[in-house]
Amino acid sequence: MTIAGATRGQNLFEIDVNLQATLDRLAPDGLKRWREDLSSFGQWVGTAVDEQAEYTDGIAPPVLETYDAAGNIVNHIVQNAQWEACSREAYVRGMVGLNYGSDPAPYVITFAMGYLMSQADISLHCPITMTGAVAHVIAQFAPEPVRERFLNSVIRRDGQALSGGTWATEQHGGSDIGATTTIARPISGKPGEVTLTGLKWFTSNANGGLALATARPEGGEEGSAGLGVYLVPTHLDDGTPNPMRIRRLKDKLGTRGVPTGEIDLMETWAMEVAPPPRGFRLMMEALEFSRIHNAMASAGVQRRAFLEALDYASNRDAFGHRITRYPMVRDEILKLMVDMEASVALCFEAARAFDAAHIHDVEAADEPDRLWLRLVTAFAKYHTAEDAVAGCRRALEIVGGNAYTADYVIPRILRDAQALTVWEGPANIQSLELLRMLGNRYPGYNMFREKIEAIISRAPAELAEVAGGDIVAALKTAFMDCCAAIELVQGDKAEAQRHARRLLDFMSDVFAAALLIDEARLNLEAGDRRKAVVAGLFISDRLAPPKRRGILPGESLAHRHFEDLVGYRPF
Repeated sequence: MTIAGATRGQNLFEIDVNLQATLDRLAPDGLKRWREDLSSFGQWVGTAVDEQAEYTDGIAPPVLETYDAAGNIVNHIVQNAQWEACSREAYVRGMVGLNYGSDPAPYVITFAMGYLMSQADISLHCPITMTGAVAHVIAQFAPEPVRERFLNSVIRRDGQALSGGTWATEQHGGSDIGATTTIARPISGKPGEVTLTGLKWFTSNANGGLALATARPEGGEEGSAGLGVYLVPTHLDDGTPNPMRIRRLKDKLGTRGVPTGEIDLMETWAMEVAPPPRGFRLMMEALEFSRIHNAMASAGVQRRAFLEALDYASNRDAFGHRITRYPMVRDEILKLMVDMEASVALCFEAARAFDAAHIHDVEAADEPDRLWLRLVTAFAKYHTAEDAVAGCRRALEIVGGNAYTADYVIPRILRDAQALTVWEGPANIQSLELLRMLGNRYPGYNMFREKIEAIISRAPAELAEVAGGDIVAALKTAFMDCCAAIELVQGDKAEAQRHARRLLDFMSDVFAAALLIDEARLNLEAGDRRKAVVAGLFISDRLAPPKRRGILPGESLAHRHFEDLVGYRPF
């Protein structure tokens, strides 16, 4: 018999004090306006979605029927009734549609829904993420005829919405989208209509309904500058399948609920969204949106790992004592919690930046808010995904041998979390994005420096006292080291790529620490020092000199207030 664990049946929004505080800080009007929606969503995710995820992963994953009895290509993917019901319900609840219409929600609200959903099912979160990306590109960048024809089909909230996909990966290219070999041929006499021929190698949500696909117009130039982006429905207006063949579904380590296929495009009908050279940039727009949701999923799965580990440890006796009395167990639970809160700070800063950037002209690629969005999204995507895998593994070790069995949820979330390091660009791709933002063309270094300096300048002196150590001074030292590392990389192009991932790791840690300090400042003003202790623990672990990590005064303070910290009680 499966053991449901700490999350099943709980309202994941109402029990998340940190999420509520984050939304109140970043989007107070949005939280007030859509709080009931978030609460209802949190209850649904903690019950129906979590139950569905367990059933789909362990008993009824999707099954492909490429051909019918007569040998015709039908590309029919059978998914169980619980998955189908939860998928429809997610769109009814507005995970995509809330951002549109006469009273649109800020994106931070729907990103928060992604954070909540991933605590139960990353597999279900994935296609909704891509649908949101497709809707965003259609709404903001597509020609009017395309927008009029297709936008409503992905944002409607009546249970009939199509789900989306982003088909960019090819077998020979992987992350190198510029190596795309899929060919787009214009249809004579029908402006904007094309046929696509090629193989898309990794297409999650293979039976979605509407996908963005990269292709190269016949005879077009090589590389990313020669790419267009096209909108591909899986079915034509008369209901017949668009000519394509799903070769097979991938047999994956995790995220077994979402069907990921290899698709042969065989003179497949499509409409042009953007010709070269804009095509590549618009696909990057879609992937950037998805990267923020990926970061939300990473933070969400850390939250689930923390809840499961804390619940188990709080009810487990060993050697005559409740194991939460043991300092080493407390250390592990605290690290789970602190890393999760740092991830939440990073991914919601990326969400805030997305809302800020899209107040402006969406075509203004060099607008400062859009440049900051690119940089902070790289931080968030990398940092949160790495910590998601580490956090799930840590939860498994806290629970012990039981957590290695399918009776518990931890094996599933650990398998699913590993996908988050790869989806929408692995660490090396984010590192290359960082190098671009630090190059001569973009002001990424100045933006980063100004953000950190502003946070340091407004940090109150009493933080040192309440955090059990001078965490602002520690941040300053790490920040100066970080600046020196950036300047070294900027001055030596031959070494830049070799150090890029290390630099991304360092900069994202420094920025996460700064965000936690800024949150601690606000909490102190309200008379609560809890977040100051959290910031101190993060800085001790990530930014202190290696031989001193974990041996700072803030450690003892954290143990004295263990119950307050993990219970999210002010002190």
